[in-house]
Amino acid sequence: MKIELPEQSYKYVTENSQECDSQTAFVLTAQNEKYLANAKENGAHSIINIEDIAELFGVNKIKIVGITGTNGKTTTASAMYSFLLDLGYKCAMQGTRGLFMNDSVVEGKTLTTPSVLNTYKHIYQAVSAGCEYFIMEVSSHAIVQKRVEGLTFALKILTNITQDHLDYHKTLGEYTSVKNSFFQDEGKKLINRDEDKAAFNFKNAYTYSIENPSTYRLMAYSLNDGSSGIIQHFQEIVPFTASTHGFFNLYNLMAAISGVHLITDKTLEAIADVVDNFAGVSGRMEQVCQAPNVIVDFAHTPDGMQQVLNALKEKELLVVFGAGGDRDQSKRPLMGRVAASLAKRVYITSDNPRHEDPEKIVQDILEGIEDKTNVTVELNRKKAIELALDAQENEEVVVILGKGDENYQIIYDEKLPFDDREVVRELLNL
Repeated sequence: MKIELPEQSYKYVTENSQECDSQTAFVLTAQNEKYLANAKENGAHSIINIEDIAELFGVNKIKIVGITGTNGKTTTASAMYSFLLDLGYKCAMQGTRGLFMNDSVVEGKTLTTPSVLNTYKHIYQAVSAGCEYFIMEVSSHAIVQKRVEGLTFALKILTNITQDHLDYHKTLGEYTSVKNSFFQDEGKKLINRDEDKAAFNFKNAYTYSIENPSTYRLMAYSLNDGSSGIIQHFQEIVPFTASTHGFFNLYNLMAAISGVHLITDKTLEAIADVVDNFAGVSGRMEQVCQAPNVIVDFAHTPDGMQQVLNALKEKELLVVFGAGGDRDQSKRPLMGRVAASLAKRVYITSDNPRHEDPEKIVQDILEGIEDKTNVTVELNRKKAIELALDAQENEEVVVILGKGDENYQIIYDEKLPFDDREVVRELLNL
């Protein structure tokens, strides 16, 4: 990808050594330094360090918020984006769902954290559109690969740390260390105080919690008809109501409310007043229909599944899920154990098998389930959803996990059209 930059000795910049020529400068990053010789061979105009062009992209003209954690990044980012817009600010958001700017979709889904030059490009677009804030999700891969180098964050937020991506990080200890490394500087940071694996530099650190003492504490809450709560911030006590469901979403809302309070001059009361306008995120605890009651969620880790299923624990649950191929295998039996312990009936199926044998993935999941009496294996995801819908009775809830608002299924290298929500609507003739 070439990006045109006006009023420079070169016309374009690129991270791709193959795109270099006499008009194009090569932007050197931690990811592409092994291609430096190739950039020179292709006649690159010049070699530039990523930090040296930050100013050209307006990186210092906008307040950047970076959110990391195993679960909750997308919902927290989306809530902050919603609150800031409702409070009258111009704002952009980059993450798993794509690039959004001032309430419009600019780009579709992408990596949680794109390449560093892509992020610079998005910031440039946001600054050009008059945005004051740039909210971005930061993945553990991006931290290791230095895809956020050259960025100065107005605020960094930690949601939680549970098992994920061990195919890449190898151990939970290494994964935890990577997450915590993001919070070792002296910049402003907001930490989930109820996360016991969090380790951070205490300078300029603020905290939020439900259980432990913190800067922003949820004193009381209700989960009836959405959710509501009362936040205590020193002597200030402020109530809020929200349309989002589930105990885990209270943490996401606390992070978003506290985060907005830390980066704006708005009162906590003014922020709380706009919380109810946030309708949640597509594919996160999304109710596809009421009768039968069908919920679709992106949860694809043991902890994520447990949070969603616990949020619905007053109901009898029929759970459909699988696990992604070419990813952390150690979490599969844990996912099976969670589903079997919290569901009335479990339907194990394919997720995104990629290059792995779907039957092998299912066997890994089954290892975590001792009593398989109420377990059905159906590798065809559409058929598995149909079996759950056919079996559903009375007040039972069908919960389909793993893909959320994804509209494809990855088999080998192909992305085949598949949307859990559309499949439900088709099967139910909605």
